[in-house]
Amino acid sequence: MEYAVQKPMISVVIPVYGCRACLVALCERLYTTLSTMATPFEIIFVDDRSPDNAWEEIVLLQTLYPSIVGVRLSRNFGQHIAITAGLQTAQGEYVVVMDCDLQDPPELIPTMYAKLHEGFDLVLGRRVVRNHSKFRTTMASLYFGMMSWISDYKIDGTEGTFSLLTRKVVDGYLQFSERERHYLFILRWLGFRQGVLDFTHEQRAAGKSSYSLGRLIRHALSGMFFQTTKFLEWIAIMGFMVAFGGFLMVLYLVYRYFTHGLLEGWTSLFVLVILSTGIILICLGVVGLYVARIFEQSKQRPLFMIDTITGDKG
Repeated sequence: MEYAVQKPMISVVIPVYGCRACLVALCERLYTTLSTMATPFEIIFVDDRSPDNAWEEIVLLQTLYPSIVGVRLSRNFGQHIAITAGLQTAQGEYVVVMDCDLQDPPELIPTMYAKLHEGFDLVLGRRVVRNHSKFRTTMASLYFGMMSWISDYKIDGTEGTFSLLTRKVVDGYLQFSERERHYLFILRWLGFRQGVLDFTHEQRAAGKSSYSLGRLIRHALSGMFFQTTKFLEWIAIMGFMVAFGGFLMVLYLVYRYFTHGLLEGWTSLFVLVILSTGIILICLGVVGLYVARIFEQSKQRPLFMIDTITGDKG
């Protein structure tokens, strides 16, 4: 079937990493679904330097399906930067963001599109059933619970990157320049009228998650430390508490001196010194992490570099 080359109304942005085996089935299901909507569309695959040579598959698919646009980054930048690259490339008035592993069902896009036109600016997919390990699900619940506690708004851990955005939401997202970014956190900050669509998170069609335990921990720390300044506020509060505790200790020692005389060889003094030193080092470490991120941001380097674009109609 031939598709006319024209400005798309709907763009689908898909970061690709470690799921080459899913791309053919994903493309077929997307074409079947989007063709029923009777509106011009484009499918943007962003190759985040996938280790399984997914770019070769993307180039082949583009020759078979004219509406595919392939974007290859110069190196691996991470999922959220890859999403940003895709959003920057997208031309549609409505932009779908989804994963490449077929856990986000493409057949829900028309339903999300209809939901959006109920008066929303963006629609987020909420996973009522999640196909992750129990350990990962539990850790995710704890993480998002903590993020809700330290943030000024509640963060729903069942919501993923599967979403549909209007052009004004995309344009707002692209105004963000910080390197330490999380797709959903930025959407939360933007506000706008948000709808939710419940769906069942399907089994991964092939491959395995690119988020190892180490990467998940780094991603979690990035979210906790660099999406909020609460930790710096807590450090200041802790400093005042320690100082106040020290003042009370001085009063107590003066009282003991006049009632019991000079105190000798107090073992607990050593414990207090070690404790206070540990607190100081932790506080310095946290502040150092913030300073390091400020240093990285001050370089004003681009968020990503594009190596190749294929199928671009702009």
